[in-house]
Parts: sequence; C-alpha cells; structure tokens
Amino acid sequence: MLEVRHITKRYGHVLALNDVSFDVRAGEVLGLIGPNGAGKTTLFECLAGVLHRDAGTVATIGDAFASPAGVPSMFYVPDAAAPWPVETVRWMLDYIVGFFGGDADAIAGVVRDLDLAPLLDVRIGALSKGQRKRALVGAGLVTRSPLLMIDEPFDGLDLRQSRSLAAVLRAHASRGRTFFLSVHQIGHAARVCDRFVLLGAGSVRGEGTLTELSAAARLPSPGSPADLEEVFLALT
Repeated sequence: MLEVRHITKRYGHVLALNDVSFDVRAGEVLGLIGPNGAGKTTLFECLAGVLHRDAGTVATIGDAFASPAGVPSMFYVPDAAAPWPVETVRWMLDYIVGFFGGDADAIAGVVRDLDLAPLLDVRIGALSKGQRKRALVGAGLVTRSPLLMIDEPFDGLDLRQSRSLAAVLRAHASRGRTFFLSVHQIGHAARVCDRFVLLGAGSVRGEGTLTELSAAARLPSPGSPADLEEVFLALT
C-alpha cells in the first residue's frame, strides 16, 4: 500500500492541492477523476517528484511496492510528453529498459499488445498524438516498477484502441502490477478502474469503489459504469 497524506501545493496565492490524502492498494487500478483544473496533473507531479510539495508525505507500507536494486518503485508517464523527438520508438523502449532496469523480455509482448510494431522505426517527434500515447504507455510497461502512474492514458485514442489499452492494463494488474491513472473520460475510468479518487478544486471529494462513492453521494446503488457520471457530478 502507498499512503499519501496531507499533500499541499501552492503557486503563490493559489492553493492547487489542499490537504490531499488517500491510499493506493497493491494490484489495483486506481482512477484519479476530476474536472479540468482540479489539480490532477499537479498531484501526479508532486507524487513523482517533478514538483516540490509544500507539505505532506508519501510512504510505502509493507513490501507490496518493493522493487529490485536500481529500479524505481514508481514510474510516471506524463501527458503530452514527446521525449527524444529525433529518436525512434524502438530506441526509446531499449533505452528505458537499460536506464531504468526494465525487462527486455517484456518488449515483444508490449509491442504486440499495444500494436507498436508499425511504429518501432518512426521518430517520436513524427508520431501522432494517439501513437505517441501508446508508445509512452509501452515505455512504462517495459519497466519493472511495481507502480505506474499514467496521466490521461486514453487521450488521443479511438474507441477500439481505448478498449484494447484498458484490457492490457487490466491484464497487467491481474499479474500484480499497480496502476494509478488520471482519467478525464469518465466512461473509460468506469470500465478499467477498481476504485476512484475524486478530486475537486484541489481537495479529495471522495475515495472508494463506485458502490461506496454512490453511497457517499446518497445515490442508488450503481447499475452500470455510466452511473459514475452521476456520482462525479454529485460529489465534485
């Protein structure tokens, strides 16, 4: 388990994150849901160490997130990133494996599952938005970090690609990997996530399964994933 407690972040007089606390459970797919400007990316960057947090702690409990020597316990895949634009996707996957102590044997499966074969010799800077997203998610999957944080994994993907990616993430989670996803599309989040953290105006408005959040919002027990939209609107 990862315990996030009392994370606070300010930009001058703007309070971007206000006393944010929640847990990440081993082997789950946790979704971070919130409207634009809620602080989702800021939270991810604070957890990943990209941004300095003004207050709060992040602690691992037990050995669920233990990783081999030289392998980071957490790997962050940011949104809208285009690293090494003159290098190819093949080069990026090899580099990630070498630099972060990844699994070279996993590359072939990730390439197959994410349909990256046609992109392997394409420069990263020449990829479309959706192609780059699949390549970056692939870079995260070839690491051996037990926790992957992915900002907007479905952004730029069509319906078929989104469903395929959701299945890939669920398959990796079933083998013990943990995912923390910032998801703007509520329908995608409802299909792939086990639990949710609802973020509004920099504060946690709810945490739990869809059923637990429905109860917190005093709504009927959910009958379908689409009910997450009603919970989201009620709590944020």
